[in-house]
Amino acid sequence: MNVPPPLSIDPPAATPIALVCDSPHSGTAYPDDFGHAVDLADLRRCEDTLVDALWSGVPGVGGALLHAHFPRSYIDANRACTDIEAALLDAPWPGELCPSDRATRLGNGLIYSKTTTLAPIYARRLGVDEVRSRIERCWRPYRAALRTLIDATRTRHGRVWHLNLHSMPSNAYERLGLASDRPLADVVLGDLRGVSCSAAFTRCLAEAFESLGYTVAVNDPYTGQDLLRVHGRPEQGCESLQVELNRQLYLDETTREPSARFERMRQDIDLVLQQVARFVRARTDVSSRSTPLKDAS
Repeated sequence: MNVPPPLSIDPPAATPIALVCDSPHSGTAYPDDFGHAVDLADLRRCEDTLVDALWSGVPGVGGALLHAHFPRSYIDANRACTDIEAALLDAPWPGELCPSDRATRLGNGLIYSKTTTLAPIYARRLGVDEVRSRIERCWRPYRAALRTLIDATRTRHGRVWHLNLHSMPSNAYERLGLASDRPLADVVLGDLRGVSCSAAFTRCLAEAFESLGYTVAVNDPYTGQDLLRVHGRPEQGCESLQVELNRQLYLDETTREPSARFERMRQDIDLVLQQVARFVRARTDVSSRSTPLKDAS
């Protein structure tokens, strides 16, 4: 069976700063045991295709970049491991189940049951051992790697800033079943409505993108998901911010191929990262390196 490595970590290529970035949904290595019944082209619409490539400049400013290889439709590293639809399984789950609204309404829990077009992914129910294997082979290593990066960076610098990187379909409001009289922004920043990071960090990213001509919205329509809930503890030294990029800016949403504007956007993100790096360096308390803050778990 083809079992690709679950993740990659690109370490700092410059003087390290207190910045960790992760892309949990850009994986495109579809395991042999997926057993999906839907067409692959439809399944791929679930991907945050090429987000890891857009943010490949993270190491160049001194940050670390973690990105998944497995696709989010196989198992979603940005969902709690209890976020499972019972109806997806062929037997009772041997533990707690707490499916989210996204899981029950859109089929987008820990294990996706539907694509973004709401097409059923499986023509079968999944075995409990099958799901547990995905958790152990993909979800748990990814979550552990992010935890290790964040903890090590905070220990070294006293604080850590975390960017959780995503892309969104250009019809995101329709996809989520939301009515809006506003067009979808180019960039949506999610901070759990002010909980997962300081207003200053959100403002830093917003102003960086806006200075390059991008429209920016905050918490509309995405506020953040499980990785922000787990790690976004500003009072304990970790500020986490979700960044959603409108796919039509850089991608053919049907073929998943980069558009003619891809390279321009990658270069713009490099400029954004330079501003983020200045923000982080200016706020890193060098004297706190010898007294790391309490673990945010």
